[in-house]
Amino acid sequence: MARTFRRNPRLGALAEPNVTPLIDLAFSLLIIFMITTPLLEQTIPLELPREEEREDDGVQPEMRYQAVGVEGPGMYLYGEERVDEEEMRARLRQLRESGEEVVLNVRAAGTANYQEVVDLLNLIKASELTRISLDTQVGVD
Repeated sequence: MARTFRRNPRLGALAEPNVTPLIDLAFSLLIIFMITTPLLEQTIPLELPREEEREDDGVQPEMRYQAVGVEGPGMYLYGEERVDEEEMRARLRQLRESGEEVVLNVRAAGTANYQEVVDLLNLIKASELTRISLDTQVGVD
């Protein structure tokens, strides 16, 4: 007696999609968000300064600008004049003692070392001058 192996032909489409990969993705995203959310909630406390009420007409006083710069190791520029470190220290002290509001425009030669600029900023800080503007190169030829 011979056996016949017949399979029922399955020509119909599946009625339900396979949702297992979708559930795996949802749980993976849930775990990622549970881990990263506490990290996002850490903040740095920051107190911004408040503007004080002034009893003047609201006109800002005219600011005086003074250019200072670094030309090389131990060589500084005060305006257009070359000065050494001691002369720069004396002129910055004289600016502080004059009592007027001065904004220092700090410039550096293209060949100047970063440390030399930091040294100039330390001189300015030691002179207790707080208004500083760092100038950058405006046009490139």
